[in-house]
Amino acid sequence: MEPLQRLLDNLRAVLGKLRDGESSEGSNFSPQFWETLGQAIKATSQEATKISLAYSKPPLPSEDDCQKLSDGLLNSILAASTLYYSLPKKQGITLRKTVREAVADVIEGTMQLLEVILNSPIQSLIKVQLVSTGSVWEACDQFEQIPKDNQAAVVATVSGYLGVVKDALEEMEQALASGEDPFSDVLEDDETGARGNQDTYWSEEDHRLIAPCLGLMKASKACMKKVLGALKTHGKVETTDQVAQLDDLADITQEVSPSVDELALSMYPPMNHVAVRFNAAKLSSVLKKVLEIVRSSHVCPDSETSWVQFLSNAIDHNMNKVKSLTQCAL
Repeated sequence: MEPLQRLLDNLRAVLGKLRDGESSEGSNFSPQFWETLGQAIKATSQEATKISLAYSKPPLPSEDDCQKLSDGLLNSILAASTLYYSLPKKQGITLRKTVREAVADVIEGTMQLLEVILNSPIQSLIKVQLVSTGSVWEACDQFEQIPKDNQAAVVATVSGYLGVVKDALEEMEQALASGEDPFSDVLEDDETGARGNQDTYWSEEDHRLIAPCLGLMKASKACMKKVLGALKTHGKVETTDQVAQLDDLADITQEVSPSVDELALSMYPPMNHVAVRFNAAKLSSVLKKVLEIVRSSHVCPDSETSWVQFLSNAIDHNMNKVKSLTQCAL
């Protein structure tokens, strides 16, 4: 079993280097990159399966056979990680992050399988081993759907951010629709003195402030949807500038969902109106940056400028209302 432990240690080192590693700026992108990477990942799946089968029942492999199995798996993972390093930054930072995380998922799944084999008695191995082997297969199979250029990578990334924003908005709307007490479904009467704690209720002033804050959250969702649509329709990777502009959009839209979450959390009672104002201003600033970057990029031809201006006005309108309603709290 020593070769398996050494393999696990080696994979831990490979994963650590992968997290920090950068590609060579002078790397030339090979048209065969995706095919070769796919082959390396497929080989990893096959080698992991060999080890899993070898340790699924007695007799266990000899030390020499274990070493051969370990070497085969390590070589396939090293091939995949080396290919990641050959993906130049000019192909897109978002694309590189996507590939890096996909390779890392495969390595982490493989490490989990090895840990199961090393730490479980052979007689109780089968069930957990099958689950761990399945995790490796799943991580390897996901490579078939991996984005192959920066436009597709940024679309997938922004789509994920949009999903988080939608969830936050839906959660807040459900809390508002449930009535005066947003904690009625999570707190028992005896915990709050028969619902006598007014800190769990929204006041009339709170409700007036919630309206424009909700407007900002809705503008966030609309902004993300429009950006996503523009990326799908107009996003290009024909020049270095276009690739970089897509990365800029991925970077700035990443800030939207945390800002929406912070505003939403501050809207629950007891509401601190100064904190709500601060978080609303932060979200407003992020959204304006998104629109500014969109407007100056190739994904915003003349046909897209109208919604950019409309959302900019909507953000200003709601933020001005928040300022007006919180002026006394300053």
